[in-house]
Amino acid sequence: MSTDPVTTPTLAALRASRARQEAVVRWLRPLAPLVMAVVVGAAFSAHPRPGLSARGLAVSIALGAFVLAGTGALAALRRAGAVHIAFVVSLLAASVVLMWVQPAGAGVAGIFVGMSLLVPVASGYRAIPTTVVALACLGLVVAAARHGEVTTAVLDAIMLGAFYGTFFLAIRLGRTSRLAEHLLVELEQSRAAEARAAGLAERQRLAREMHDVLAHSLSGLMLQLEGARMLAAEDPGDPRLPEAINRAHRLGKAGLDEARGAIGMLRDDELPGPERLAGLAAQFQQDRDIPCRLIVSGEAHRLDSEARLALYRVAQEALTNITKHARPERVELHLAYEPSVTRLTVEDFTRDGGAPRAGDGGGYGLTGMRERAELLGGTLTAEATPNGFRVELDVPA
Repeated sequence: MSTDPVTTPTLAALRASRARQEAVVRWLRPLAPLVMAVVVGAAFSAHPRPGLSARGLAVSIALGAFVLAGTGALAALRRAGAVHIAFVVSLLAASVVLMWVQPAGAGVAGIFVGMSLLVPVASGYRAIPTTVVALACLGLVVAAARHGEVTTAVLDAIMLGAFYGTFFLAIRLGRTSRLAEHLLVELEQSRAAEARAAGLAERQRLAREMHDVLAHSLSGLMLQLEGARMLAAEDPGDPRLPEAINRAHRLGKAGLDEARGAIGMLRDDELPGPERLAGLAAQFQQDRDIPCRLIVSGEAHRLDSEARLALYRVAQEALTNITKHARPERVELHLAYEPSVTRLTVEDFTRDGGAPRAGDGGGYGLTGMRERAELLGGTLTAEATPNGFRVELDVPA
């Protein structure tokens, strides 16, 4: 399959939309270090300030853990693995502790930083988003309740959830867009492959048609011309000579008509079918002086155009092979409409029985007949019989 880039209007619009989504995410991510700087600055201006004793020491430890965890999370962001998640969880914990020991600081902003750094990883795991939001909101409520600001804590939790949900959705939409783009590329490539396969199938179908038409008419024409040449060489006044030439002329005209009909298939003209088998048998008998009859049994099925054409062409090719490879006493065509299949049998009967004949087992004609049967989900058998040779085609009803 071709791997060339596909540039359909739909795909171009999808790529443009994904580019806009990714641009938003790229603008949001650099905010993390900026907000971290704000948290650190606010910690030194709020009360109690970082120090080495009492609550100041607690603020210093929480602030140091916050900076270390945030730096580590930023460094591990590209790998986005377990180490990154551990750093982000530590950052969130440090932010909650900082809110607890320094209510007037900007600890809540630290939780926003942790959320923004966790979203690129959380979008790949179903359990992480709900767990982290629940823990962060719980931390806000507990920390604020410790200082009597429950209403503020609830509002902060709502803002936190909205921020996290928006960022999370942006990441997921970006990944969904990439998947949709990949699927669309595969779809366009599969359509191109189907078009190539359809073109190849059409060439094969035309090859079968032209072979069946030309092989049938030209083989009979050559046989009649050879007979006429031999008669002319032995006795130019032989009364059988005009009839041989007339037969050759009829075969040539019939071949021309068949070739025109094959070309007409490209224009969706009416195709030959089972109703023309009687005329085919009569023409064979007239041109070869060999008795040939058609027997029809059962109630006729409604067949599609390809099945109808296959029945006619297989009968035509089988009669052509009889002309080239056998000298039968008689030929029979049997068209049987059965409940599940339509069966066509073409059999010749000779004095020498079913001895192998040159050309019975090979050639493009037999291959073409089998291809027709397989394309319709049917079967074709060609085999010697005690009395001659039989070709049998089964087409599903």
